[in-house]
Amino acid sequence: MENARIFALCFALSAGSTEAFAQAPDTAPAQPAPAARPAVAPPVLPAGVTTPPGYVIGPDDQLAVIYWREKDLSADVVVRPDGLISLPLLNDVVAAGLTPEQLRVTITKGATKFLEDPTVSVVVKAINSRKVFITGMIAKPGPYPLAGPTTVLQLIATAGGVAEYADKKKIVIVRQENGKEITLRFNYKDVMKGKNLAQNIEMKPGDSVIVP
Repeated sequence: MENARIFALCFALSAGSTEAFAQAPDTAPAQPAPAARPAVAPPVLPAGVTTPPGYVIGPDDQLAVIYWREKDLSADVVVRPDGLISLPLLNDVVAAGLTPEQLRVTITKGATKFLEDPTVSVVVKAINSRKVFITGMIAKPGPYPLAGPTTVLQLIATAGGVAEYADKKKIVIVRQENGKEITLRFNYKDVMKGKNLAQNIEMKPGDSVIVP
């Protein structure tokens, strides 16, 4: 009988110890969450001009080449008369004759030799390669950039208008087409009266307007 009491007492103490152990809080310190990598904002691109359909880069055009995360490699450049631009790491790069997208691809491929997954943007800041020319009896003769659609009449207005004693009926547009030089007539007086408006053609790069 005495042995049974001792056994029961030992069993009760053992069960209490097990329950207390099970309820004991876990004192192991919590591991801190890994710090999140700071987000890198994409570069702010400078304002560019709207390029006309079919535009390709030419001499004197102003470009901005921007590298994401590589600010020191970004540069504002002007296309040289030989059609090249100079960039950090890459030195001289052919730009003339390429679209902005084609130039971006070219620069990106070249930069992969020095950088891992370079991200490059090309922005056209000014178009100076597309020029037309006006000469003769005009207020402000000379070359003019052709940044957008421009008619003969608009070019004349930009150049300050024809001179008082100009022969307004015999203005000529000289144009290169398929390797040949052609001449197109422009009667300023008729166009101003709303006649023969088809002769008020849209200018093309390289056109020359001669006001006699």
